[in-house]
Amino acid sequence: MSKHVDPDSVLLKMPSLRAVKAFVAAAKYESFTLGAEALCVSQAAISRQIRELEDYLGAQLFTRAGRAVELTSAGAVFFDAAQLSFVNIAQAAERIRNCQAQKKMLTICCSPAFSALWLSSHLPEFIEQNPGIELNLVTTQNFLTMEPGVQPDIFITKMSRIREDYKSYPLCHDVIYPVCSPQFLKQHPEITTIEGVRDSTLLNLSPYGRSQVAEHVDWGVWLAFQSVDIDDRPASSPQIFNANDYNLLISMVLTHQGIALGWNHLVTRLVEQGLLVRPIKQKVQLRNSSHYLSCKENTENEDALRRFREWILSKFPR
Repeated sequence: MSKHVDPDSVLLKMPSLRAVKAFVAAAKYESFTLGAEALCVSQAAISRQIRELEDYLGAQLFTRAGRAVELTSAGAVFFDAAQLSFVNIAQAAERIRNCQAQKKMLTICCSPAFSALWLSSHLPEFIEQNPGIELNLVTTQNFLTMEPGVQPDIFITKMSRIREDYKSYPLCHDVIYPVCSPQFLKQHPEITTIEGVRDSTLLNLSPYGRSQVAEHVDWGVWLAFQSVDIDDRPASSPQIFNANDYNLLISMVLTHQGIALGWNHLVTRLVEQGLLVRPIKQKVQLRNSSHYLSCKENTENEDALRRFREWILSKFPR
């Protein structure tokens, strides 16, 4: 049984695109003759199309100015809208043609924290080495329910099995330790002991609104690994700040506002640059869980995907 579709009022009200194209050309070059040359048609054809468009709109679009033509007020309004629409259509068509003919696009899905703190500093190398591969990055906290139509070639998550037809490769285990700015450490020398850290200004990663597919480590959990109870903090200790946005916490640490837990693969570059320091040497290493690179199998982008896989795996030697 065929599906009934009501008349589409928007499409039915559209004027002829051929007539609109003739109008845009004449308006752009301020001449029917030059507009005709730009479209490789005769001047008579341009004149006929514009006359039909004016009849459809019920408005004059041009006035004569010697051998040239000028837009009327109605023509100027229509030209602004029509030219922008044609530019958008032309650019979209060109992107699709170029993508199909030359470049391979990879869609990568990862967390906002991994995107901001790892990919942003490493991707320039991959892009420089692979000019024929176009990257499309999608960030999310919830990898299990994504928007319809999002079909990543690559996931970077803590899930060893993300979807069917994906093969997973372990990247690294979690290594977690406190970090702060050099200035904060200088202002608070007491945080060179674990009790001093416990009693200081703690910036805490909360689980709310995050897709928790593995263990969650906050300050209470991390200190428990060190046989320290967070509830033993003195009443005079600063209030703990909680946020589920890890990028925000690291931004606050970089602006000397407290101590956060640093996931090694995310903060090691900042530590190496001296922007962050480790006030104490204690750390927690979770060997029973890993971060994974999951790659779609049997894809048209097999060569591009292989290059990205080999590149990122080289950054996480095991």
